Amino acid sequence: MTDDTLSRPTVHALLADGTTVCIRPVRRDDHDQVQGLYEEMSPETLRLRFFAVSRRSAATAADRACAEQHPGYRSLLAETGGRVIGLAEYDSGGAGDTAEISIAVADGLHHRGVGTVLVEHLVSAARAEGITGFTADALSENHEVLKLFADLGLRTARRFEGPEVRCTIALDQSDTYLTAVEERGRAADVASLEPLLWPKVVAVVGAGRKPGSVGRAILHQLHAGGYTGRLFAVNPAASSILGVPCHPSVSALPRTPDLVVLAVPAATIPATAEECGKAGVRAILVVTAGLDADQARALLAACRSHDMRLVGPNCLGISNTDPKLRLDATFAAGHPRPGTAGVAVQSGGVGIALLDGMSRLGIGVSSFVSLGDKYDVSGNDMLQWWESDDRTDLALLHLESFGSPRAFSRTARRVTRRMPVLTVDAGRTEAGRRAAASHTAAAATRTMTRGALFTQAGITATRSVGELLEAAALMHSQPLPAGLRVAIVTNAGGAGVLAADACAEVGLELPAPGSELIDDLLDALPAGAAAGNPVDATAGVTEQQLGDCVDRIMRSGAVDAVLVALVPTAVAAATGDDLVRALTHAAPGRRPKPIVAVRLEQGLPVELLPATVGGTVPAYAEPQAAARALAHAARRAAWLARPAGTVPDLDGVETQRAHAVVEAYLDRHPDGGWLDPRECAELLGCYGIPQLAWGWADTEDDAVLTADRLRGADGRVVMKGHWPGLVHKTAEHAVHLDLRGDHQVRAAFRDLETRFAGLLEGVVIQPLADRGTELFAGVVQDQVFGPLVLFGLGGTATEVLADHAARLAPLTDHDVHDLITAPRCAPLLLGANGARPVDLKGLENLLLRLSRMASDLPQLAEADFNPVLASPGGVTVLDARVRLLPCRPQDPYLRRLR
Repeated sequence: MTDDTLSRPTVHALLADGTTVCIRPVRRDDHDQVQGLYEEMSPETLRLRFFAVSRRSAATAADRACAEQHPGYRSLLAETGGRVIGLAEYDSGGAGDTAEISIAVADGLHHRGVGTVLVEHLVSAARAEGITGFTADALSENHEVLKLFADLGLRTARRFEGPEVRCTIALDQSDTYLTAVEERGRAADVASLEPLLWPKVVAVVGAGRKPGSVGRAILHQLHAGGYTGRLFAVNPAASSILGVPCHPSVSALPRTPDLVVLAVPAATIPATAEECGKAGVRAILVVTAGLDADQARALLAACRSHDMRLVGPNCLGISNTDPKLRLDATFAAGHPRPGTAGVAVQSGGVGIALLDGMSRLGIGVSSFVSLGDKYDVSGNDMLQWWESDDRTDLALLHLESFGSPRAFSRTARRVTRRMPVLTVDAGRTEAGRRAAASHTAAAATRTMTRGALFTQAGITATRSVGELLEAAALMHSQPLPAGLRVAIVTNAGGAGVLAADACAEVGLELPAPGSELIDDLLDALPAGAAAGNPVDATAGVTEQQLGDCVDRIMRSGAVDAVLVALVPTAVAAATGDDLVRALTHAAPGRRPKPIVAVRLEQGLPVELLPATVGGTVPAYAEPQAAARALAHAARRAAWLARPAGTVPDLDGVETQRAHAVVEAYLDRHPDGGWLDPRECAELLGCYGIPQLAWGWADTEDDAVLTADRLRGADGRVVMKGHWPGLVHKTAEHAVHLDLRGDHQVRAAFRDLETRFAGLLEGVVIQPLADRGTELFAGVVQDQVFGPLVLFGLGGTATEVLADHAARLAPLTDHDVHDLITAPRCAPLLLGANGARPVDLKGLENLLLRLSRMASDLPQLAEADFNPVLASPGGVTVLDARVRLLPCRPQDPYLRRLR
């Protein structure tokens, strides 16, 4: 379920203490409540708000807020339990880009973040209206409101005028502001999850007296797992179940639960949730599946109106293994082992597999949440919980959908610098948009979009639960490799070859050892050993020799990791040597580089072998698994080593003019469509995107005149036909190349006019472009993920070759570098075989400006630049297509519940 604030302007957000508040526009029928808000204020609060105390102040303020809103004016209120507790408004006077702001919060509710969250929503609304600054007057003794402005994270200036202070607030969406909003949101989110993940009292509704029900299974898990809080069951037909006292209803419980588990039929879920809310419950867990749309809406409405967080429905349950709590509210077969991995999944089956895998590896679980249909609590919530607890050092996710991917990305970027965040990339086989109109949309598959999100956020994306466990085992137990260089050591040549192939297939490097290292290794190894890479230690290697060999490789600095592939031999058995012990005898500090084992006879896909002096070493049954885990670890290390990217400032951007171009087009075409060449060029010009010179002609004579004006030194031009809806000109044979002289121009025009009679509106004429590499750049606006920027090899074969990379906008400097270097065609751009590199700065500039255009204009459904000509002398767009759709802007970083 999603919260579309365009069709439903009422939203919910969390206050600083974790309680839920409703934020919505003021209506006319709110007059009495708004007036009451002011009338209930103390004289001192009224004086600070209005600079004086008057009996008419409350009525006048209510009249203003509840009147029909005029352009440039916006008022929002905050309410909880049907009571108005705060009001914020701005007024620009209908002109200019600055508005006056005012805030009022009910007495007794200060310092809970009511005013701050209202101002954040006003800031977002004002930006959408083109307002760039707020002003506010306050008494210099009104320390609370002055602190509110100062702590927003926005640039604020103060000017003292006697007893008053004039505050000026710039509304630019800087990273400083977004970070401040995130921090407020994180603190509120964690506070709201306390009743869910650290409940002092739990009740289970739907636990039957006979075995077989899900509710009874959860009650059993809670009771048998040793939950340390108070536990109740709700069942009107029993006095106790499994030794747990029963009561006929939630309202009849002797203590109000923090958390209630609902395992009752779908039809009764809304009423039961409503009962929980009225009883003061703060969190509910709904394991029931099969809710219809009406039941779903009623469930979420009950949670919002009664300030309850919700997990589910259709989920496995939740768990917090802290020894002080021991909460296991799941119906999994066993109890999760306490540990340090946080796990959040949408699929119950995946959840059971991860719980079992983490327990088997010995890593264990700190907390587990099965999100189910994810009406409320999400992966983003759990990342923030794990970031704030003192137990979790590894985060595992299985997410099939994202409520706010851009907000999730910012959270994940922050969290993954503190701990590894791994995910199973579910839904990779979803078909691409085969019916898409443009090259950009055809290339932008869901797989590519999710991949961009994970890459930019530093999330380790795996292809299966097994691969996730492989990577988790290594990242939990070993230091990260500093690079891609791996040394392979084996006691069987065939195993070494398999390991070498596996490493090469995932992009790891196998450097040949230098002569000094070769001599050093041969001194340590038995006769007949080969000190290459792989190092063949032979079947006769002893435990001591193998350990010495690994230590010498570690000390050499020639590699970043060591993979040891072992097979059991009769030689080792006869001498009593334990070759595996050679890998686990050293303390982690003595081996600061990762070491992994491959044991082909191993029964389990991955195990953690205990080291003799502490720590563990991961052992894999297949060399492919070990290589994949090392590659994931190396990519994480590279991501951590690179400073966080920044979105560069761009000169020559005319955002307001671009908005005017878009609005003018959509006024003429309310359903949207493709811009014609003139409109397209104007929009690109607003962002300084370089375009090849061009001219428009709608008659044969105009075509000749335009061609004469645009001919270069060689006198050749190109003619492209245009009519509404035309996207692939080459496929429609609507392009004439290499036209020389007026005769050929006239003949080309007449050909297009004849073949496309009734369609052709005119032609675009351009000089024949110089030689260069034909590239492709584009944007597609994903309804969930936002704008996705694509880049790769262009020309007529762009879809056939599919050599594209993608990143989500807005692009940072690092994202642009990755976009340019990721496609297979990158060596052509960087200067392969002695050729000069193309204008890389110009290419970066083009992609950054395209990203800015997509970020500024939510109405931009697609932009397709193909080809983009890149050469050492510059970068130019030869052909551009842009499609607009009516769409009102939404702030992806605005604090609100789903």
